[in-house]
Amino acid sequence: QVQLVESGGGLVQAGGSLRLSCAASGRTIVSYTMGWFRQAPGKEREFVAAISWHGGSTYYADSVKGRFTISRDSAKNAVYLQMNSLRPEDTAVYYCAADTPRWVTSTSPHEYDYWGQGTQVTVSS
Repeated sequence: QVQLVESGGGLVQAGGSLRLSCAASGRTIVSYTMGWFRQAPGKEREFVAAISWHGGSTYYADSVKGRFTISRDSAKNAVYLQMNSLRPEDTAVYYCAADTPRWVTSTSPHEYDYWGQGTQVTVSS
């Protein structure tokens, strides 16, 4: 159906930027709502951003609004997360996920059907 592989994580200083990529294979990701989630050690997996492939609408967690941007490239079958003004609290494993399109885009990780393996993002102070 669809397989997802994240890349672009790494170590960056506070205030810096990273761009995460999610490459899809199998089914084209235009058929899915795409989301980014993150999970820090000892914490629950939390919503970061999502994009509606049908209408191109984007959604963000309050903690990342104005700093992160989710985008898509249907020609490359990929989705991206541009992260600017990074903070130490952004440190986590970041996951790309795919969900069957809904009338209302979901921010719950329980609603997403397909997941990548995750990529580590570490922000130093």
